[in-house]
Amino acid sequence: MTAQVSRSARWLGRVLSGVVILFMLFDGAVKLVPWPIVTETMDRMGYGSSESLARSLGAISLVCTLLYAIPPTSFVGAILLTGYLGGAMASHVRLGSPLFSHVLFGFYLGVMVWGGLWLRDRKLRALMPLRS
Repeated sequence: MTAQVSRSARWLGRVLSGVVILFMLFDGAVKLVPWPIVTETMDRMGYGSSESLARSLGAISLVCTLLYAIPPTSFVGAILLTGYLGGAMASHVRLGSPLFSHVLFGFYLGVMVWGGLWLRDRKLRALMPLRS
């Protein structure tokens, strides 16, 4: 038996997923260029100012995001985005970045990734039901 998804939950899920998709598309596109601010930030984070690494990260980000945006592959995309965001969080932990604004930003996005998918996908609701 699959859990039903209300119209409002489906739309809220689409909005949450849309916000994540827009942010990740912007993030990936900026890394593909890559602008000096991208390579300077990567250098400050200890990854060097490699344009090829920035482009690689941008491509990975875009592929994961596109997989998440396409309904049949959204579950795989959510898993891959979770890993990508976890790596970003680990980098900020290593640097001693501020907790709520930098370290947990990846966590916030991850909650939006999975929350948006859960709200709009009845199969995921059946797999992970909320119990009262």
